[in-house]
Amino acid sequence: MSHNSFGHLFRFTTWGESHGPALGAVVDGCPPGLALSETDLQPFLDKRRPGTSRFTTQRQEPDQVKILSGVFEGRTTGTPISLMIENVDQRSKDYSEVAKAYRPGHADYAYDAKYGLRDYRGGGRSSARETAARVAAGGVARAVIPEVTIIAHVVEIGGDRAETFDAAQIDANPFFCADAAAAARWEVLVDEARKSGSSLGAIVECIAIGVPAGWGAPLYAKLDADIASACMSINAVKGVEIGEGFDAARLRGEENADPMRPGTDGPEFLANHAGGIAGGISTGQPVIVRVAFKPTSSILTPVETITREGDATDIMTKGRHDPCVGIRGAPVVEAMVALVLADHKLRHRGQVG
Repeated sequence: MSHNSFGHLFRFTTWGESHGPALGAVVDGCPPGLALSETDLQPFLDKRRPGTSRFTTQRQEPDQVKILSGVFEGRTTGTPISLMIENVDQRSKDYSEVAKAYRPGHADYAYDAKYGLRDYRGGGRSSARETAARVAAGGVARAVIPEVTIIAHVVEIGGDRAETFDAAQIDANPFFCADAAAAARWEVLVDEARKSGSSLGAIVECIAIGVPAGWGAPLYAKLDADIASACMSINAVKGVEIGEGFDAARLRGEENADPMRPGTDGPEFLANHAGGIAGGISTGQPVIVRVAFKPTSSILTPVETITREGDATDIMTKGRHDPCVGIRGAPVVEAMVALVLADHKLRHRGQVG
C-alpha cells in the first residue's frame, strides 16, 4: 500500500530520505508541449534551500535539480517527469542519540510503532528535507497554470504578527515577510530562540491570483478540501484555514458574506471572506490559505522522553536544524497550492471541456 503520491490527473510521487544519496519526485499527467527546463525549476528550490541565512539550518545543500525523463528539446512529452536532487552534506553521526531514544514532538515513536524500524538519520522520510522534492514538482505544476500567480509570505513568527503588506518586501528579507518592521523584530526573536537551543512556530499565508471561476467540484473533490489536505501533508503543519478560516465562526452572517454587484466581466465582489472558494469551487477571486507550522521538534533544550526499550531518559538533538521551520515552509506551501491547482485545472477541463 503506497501513500507517497498525491493528485488525480496531475499526480506526483516523492521518494528518498534526508540522509540518503538523493531524493526526488516523479510527476505524471503533465500535458505535452509545455516549455520546461531545469532553469525553470531551480529558482523555487533556491528559495527553499537550507543555509541561506543564520535563521535557517546550516546544512549546506545546493539542491540542484536534474530532470531525468519526460522532457525532450525543452518541451514536456506527456510521459512521466522524473526529478532528482542529490544530498551532499549529510552528517549522520549527529543522530547517534536519536537512534536510542525518541524526540518528543517528532515522528520517531510513531514511525517505530507503525513499521517496527526507522531511519533515524535526520528523521529519514519524516524529515522536512523531503519537501525539496515537492518544490521541484511544484515548479512543473506552475508550467500547467501560467495564468495563476502564487505568492506565499510569513505572517507570524513566535506569536508576533506582521501588520502591513508590501509584496516587494517578501524577497528582501530572510523571512519571506511582507512587513519590513516585522522582519526586523523577527531577527531578534529567532536569534534568541536559536541561541537558547529552542525553536519557534510560524504562520504562512499563500495567495493565488488568477484562478478562474469554476475549478473544483462539490462535496468530495472540493478545491479547498484538496488544498487543505495538501498543506496538512507538509512536515510540521498542524493547521490550515481558507479565507477567514476560524475567524468566520466569530462573525455574523452579514459580516461573513461576500456581497456582489454587476461587473464588466462577471460579478464584482465587495469582499473575499470565503478565500476565493465557495461550495468547493473557485469564484474567480484570489484563493487565500493560511498554514500553521509548529516549532521545530529537534532542539538543544533537554526534553523528557523514553528509549526504544522504554526506559526514562532526557534527549537534546544535536546537528543542524531550523530554529523556525515555518520560514522555509513558505516556498513549500506555494508548491503544494500550485500542485493542487494544476490538478484541478486538468480535472475541470476533463469534465466540462
